[in-house]
Amino acid sequence: MVKLSVFGTDGIRGTVGQGMISPDRVLQLGWAVGTVLIRNGGKSVMIGKDTRISGYMFESALEAGLIAAGVDVSLVGPMPTPAIAYLTQTFSCDMGIVISASHNPHEDNGIKFFNAEGKKISDAMQQEIESLLHLPISVVGSEQLGKAYRIEDASGRYIEFCKGTYRAKKKLKGLRLVLDCAHGATYHIAPNVFRELGAEVFTLGTAPNGMNINYQCGATDTKALMEAVENHRADLGIAFDGDGDRVMMVDALGRLVDGDVILYILATMTGKPIKGVVGTVMTNLGLELALLERGIEFVRTAVGDRFVMEALVEKGWFYGSEPSGHVLCLNKIGTGDGIVAALQVLAALVSQQRQLADVRDQLPIFPQILRNVTIAQPAKVEDNAALQHAIAQAQVELAENGRILIRASGTEPKIRVMVEGRDAMQVKKIADDLEKVVRSEFS
Repeated sequence: MVKLSVFGTDGIRGTVGQGMISPDRVLQLGWAVGTVLIRNGGKSVMIGKDTRISGYMFESALEAGLIAAGVDVSLVGPMPTPAIAYLTQTFSCDMGIVISASHNPHEDNGIKFFNAEGKKISDAMQQEIESLLHLPISVVGSEQLGKAYRIEDASGRYIEFCKGTYRAKKKLKGLRLVLDCAHGATYHIAPNVFRELGAEVFTLGTAPNGMNINYQCGATDTKALMEAVENHRADLGIAFDGDGDRVMMVDALGRLVDGDVILYILATMTGKPIKGVVGTVMTNLGLELALLERGIEFVRTAVGDRFVMEALVEKGWFYGSEPSGHVLCLNKIGTGDGIVAALQVLAALVSQQRQLADVRDQLPIFPQILRNVTIAQPAKVEDNAALQHAIAQAQVELAENGRILIRASGTEPKIRVMVEGRDAMQVKKIADDLEKVVRSEFS
């Protein structure tokens, strides 16, 4: 397999103005994508974006490159990533493109791609696109140039789709919810979905200014949501990330409910027998043991919703998640969708008349510490002898009562250190020691 130098685990991502995330390179990318699409019999692309300020610039650059290659472009403006996956199918487009850096700060941006079925494009197509990125742009004849259209009713269509995935007989009337939209792409979608289903909704993070996306809010920083849930005496809180493909929740006591607990609810409270679910190497051991006790098979993959998706498709299962809040409900939509996942949790709780806090207490979660260490340049942790020696010693100390995972992030210049075990004090000590080694060797 040809090694990809541009595409990461979730499309292309980086700092605005650097490398591929600069207007000239995105123009080239748009032309390369359009050229490959035309070669493969395609003609139309839908473009959506999140709320970061650089999205205007990259939207125009992509549009120009695609049109130069002869591709028609439909523009929908700020929309959640999963909405583009859905709308690409609804409008019979040959590809969907999202301009977003997901949970990253506004200084970053990225490009994600979906095929006509609303699934991430293949490695083969990524390789074909990359092969054109160093060639000069050749513009088709004027009579073959693509056209651009703006779709005005996209948000309404997606709102109705989301509502349609909620299947409980009783609606959300009587529930008090706090939503944190991270000043991101769900700001004009999520509040309408939950209000129209009957909930009383309080909102945070619904005033994007192009630079406050994910800043001290959303799925990556739930402190404000925890406080708001307690202040409003809400039944629970729901936080999305900047592009809406992640979801985290907060129970009525102000405690975090992550992707592991969400997966537990989906696996055990949907009303139908579940054969198995998929998590990652980061999934808490307590969840795996709790599912096995119920006769539910559990499979781990590498970090990344792409790998979770591949395992689900291979097994023919529906539910998978990452602790960070990427949740897949393939019986509802073919990609991770924070709003849809939250609705499935609420449907399960409403149907069984359960409180989120009670279900959270039911799951025996092992103490787990995750540290993110910023590094100066990309590094391979497996090649560092000092770190590998420290990991081996720590694993002997944990024995069979815990796990250690240290890996380089696929989306940020960071090394992630995860330690998990039955003894919280032991876990903290080992995490502290390993973090010191990582900082010494890589920072």
